[in-house]
Amino acid sequence: MKKICLAVVGLYLNLVAVFAQPSPTQDSTQYKNRQLKLEEVNLVSSYYHQEGGNSSVTGGIGTEKLTDIANIIDVKFAKYDKQLRKHTFNFELGADTYTSASSDMIDLKANSSASSHDVRVYPSLSWTVENEKKGTTFGLNASASTEFDYKSFGFGASFSKKSTNNNREFTVKAQAYLDKVSLVYPVELRTSYTGNANGRERINYATTPRNSFSGSLSYSQVINKNLQLLFLLDLAWQDGYLGLPFHRVYLKDNTVKVEALPSNRFKIPLGMRANYFLGDKIVLRSFYRYYHDDWGLTAHTADIETAIKLTPFFSVAPFYRYYQQSAVKYFAPYMSHTASDVYYTSNYDFSKFHSHFVGAGFRAAPPKGIFGNQHFSMIELRYGHYIRSTNFNSNIISLNLKFK
Repeated sequence: MKKICLAVVGLYLNLVAVFAQPSPTQDSTQYKNRQLKLEEVNLVSSYYHQEGGNSSVTGGIGTEKLTDIANIIDVKFAKYDKQLRKHTFNFELGADTYTSASSDMIDLKANSSASSHDVRVYPSLSWTVENEKKGTTFGLNASASTEFDYKSFGFGASFSKKSTNNNREFTVKAQAYLDKVSLVYPVELRTSYTGNANGRERINYATTPRNSFSGSLSYSQVINKNLQLLFLLDLAWQDGYLGLPFHRVYLKDNTVKVEALPSNRFKIPLGMRANYFLGDKIVLRSFYRYYHDDWGLTAHTADIETAIKLTPFFSVAPFYRYYQQSAVKYFAPYMSHTASDVYYTSNYDFSKFHSHFVGAGFRAAPPKGIFGNQHFSMIELRYGHYIRSTNFNSNIISLNLKFK
């Protein structure tokens, strides 16, 4: 019922990424296996829990307690064609099971409603073809996501070009998401209501579209054997129903309305990554992003991760992120909006705040495999703690198993 859109989880997974060391151009005359081959399988499980006191479902006050258990399987196949181009196929299937005390308050009179828990399923498929001789890679992807009140379908394309010596790479990406939001209003604002014994409403909710389109440009450069840089520019446009129908807003006169936001939004993020290799055992990974949109939100993100190789096969990676943002011009706390306001929200994701995210990852990849099993090639455990200045905090722990 409640669409989970957790920047914390996204950042947490992004921190795993690291620039690969450039490798010499392969000799295209050598034999390439043209049979489709399973390259690797990744199994990722995570547990997420949050607490807070500014629920959007109850107008900016009340519990934000939520737990989410996610499981993802990622399978990669590869083969070479007659032109010695490498084709890579990725299939990913994820499922989240979550319980949400705040979403349960869509129906203020229910002891436990259908809104209190849900399952989100999200498969995706991607294909890339790499011409190692020319240094070009082209890719396509498609994805879907479904839960009780939200349906999404996405598709995209990408193209990248490397320099002859592999020290530079330019990438362009385009992505689109065509979504449907079910209009599940707070129970007191519905024109009719029918329930059944198990709490799942017998209502065919109307839906409304929400579309998101984005383009991305990136340029990476190997400065020397120790320093690698990456520059990012994203442009994103959304149109359609951009609020959520079960987010209440209480006005100064104590009347209640449904969150109302503009039907379009333009976003401009700019970013830079820098990786510095301190010998063979320590890698410093840093990132900065500036963000601005036409709703008046401006944000700054800075994070750093230090990967330390304790032994040739075991490493630890502590990380820290600082984030701050201004409020959108349509935000106001509980009972602060007036009836004359055209747009209004009490969603604290749109408020002014700053946050800290700190944690560490532990990775083991022995050459003979985990427990001596060469197919079980890597195990990684990561933990992160997030705290926000708006009386909000969360914890996430994940386990990644890689098989080859």
